[in-house]
Amino acid sequence: TAVLMVLILLLILNVSYIQVFQAKHLRSEPGNQRVLLNEYSRQRGTILVGSKAIAFSTVTNDALKYQRKYPQGSIFSSVTGFYSRVYGATALEQKENDILAGNDSRFFVNRIAQLLANRKPAGGAVRLTIDAAAQRAAMQALAGRTGAVIALDPSTGALLAVASSPSFDPNLLASHDPNIIQKSYEALSADSHEPLLNRALAMALPPGSTFKLVTAAAALESGDYTMHSLLPGPARIKLPQSKHYLGNWTGAACGSNNKVTLEQALAVSCNTAFAWLGMKLGPDALQAQAEKFGFETAFNVPMTAAASHFPKKLDRAQTAMSAIGQYDVQATALQMAMVSASIANGGVTMQPYLVSQVLGPDLNTLQNATPTAFGRSVTQKNATSLQSMMQTVVNSGTGSNARIQGLKVGGKTGTAQNAPGSPAHAWFTGWAKRGTNKVAVAVVLQNGGGAPEVSGNGLAAPIAQAVMRAALGQ
Repeated sequence: TAVLMVLILLLILNVSYIQVFQAKHLRSEPGNQRVLLNEYSRQRGTILVGSKAIAFSTVTNDALKYQRKYPQGSIFSSVTGFYSRVYGATALEQKENDILAGNDSRFFVNRIAQLLANRKPAGGAVRLTIDAAAQRAAMQALAGRTGAVIALDPSTGALLAVASSPSFDPNLLASHDPNIIQKSYEALSADSHEPLLNRALAMALPPGSTFKLVTAAAALESGDYTMHSLLPGPARIKLPQSKHYLGNWTGAACGSNNKVTLEQALAVSCNTAFAWLGMKLGPDALQAQAEKFGFETAFNVPMTAAASHFPKKLDRAQTAMSAIGQYDVQATALQMAMVSASIANGGVTMQPYLVSQVLGPDLNTLQNATPTAFGRSVTQKNATSLQSMMQTVVNSGTGSNARIQGLKVGGKTGTAQNAPGSPAHAWFTGWAKRGTNKVAVAVVLQNGGGAPEVSGNGLAAPIAQAVMRAALGQ
């Protein structure tokens, strides 16, 4: 009797543990067919860009009552992700699942009303911050090349474009036929270009010379330099405690008599001047400045973006290389867009976000997003100096392909060295202003997007220009 009582007690405890503590975990398991069938029995909510649905569910005649549809497929797949009966959900379909499936606690009153009115339960909707024109412009300009584009509103942090290329068609993974789903997923997984990878948020690469914006910001914030300060800019410098030399991409000295102002050094992307400056500032100052822009933080937009990284415990040679965005510096397209956005926003870095509104099944607004500041990166005065310096880059420096007639445009190009024998990554980050409207953009083409000659101005800047034009209605 005692043994049976102990066994019964253990059974009660085990069942209670499963029902109470493990319930949420077990309910969210991709292989839980009971939950899957329950979710497919109700109409899943829409994902909206403006007033248009980029993901919605339609009625079917099979066992799964609703079919998920993505009318613009690969254009928005880096945002929507997919909703699959075999592989679960990704991106917003996963992060906003409770809302889209109608399980969110905010729908309690709505569910009671549906029950009393004898209406079928339905999921809620989310409206995004994405600008449809900017997103399309980004995908069209990438043209299938391996890379990413981020565009955001500097004043709020609202993401206007999240483009990753090559892309994929989520409709194939949302099929009700497991064979089609599996074959499609296996083909995408086997593709060496990794179309399922969200390069805009999850891929961190050496930012190359775009990181010189961070180094320039650290110099101005130190109080020892202005945009007119003279720096040494010889054709090459010997790296301390090393046999290696660092040269300028032109092979020549910068400025006059091997001297160049900080503004001009940024405009012509002078490696030797910024390497020298980085060693003078020291790794701690560069680290602190990078973190003020958002490095070392994994932002949830709500998808989790990879944290960008500035290396620690650097010697002088490593500091010199890190100051020009090489060595072990790693940044996402989101992070470099945030650097430009912070400068354009007077030195205030905003938290990036993708969902502007949460809506009920009746499309009544339940919640509006509230823009939130991440922190101050530089003073207003220094932000103004950096804006002027970035305009010089575009107007008379290496970023000429980002010019837009009638608009103020600032930017910075980058050509980041990669593994030996591999092509460099082409970067551009910048901002554009039309009246009171502003947009910040970052573009990266991984391994130059397959181009034989890699140049941030030649490859990435035209993409940024197209996106900025679209975002500002130019």
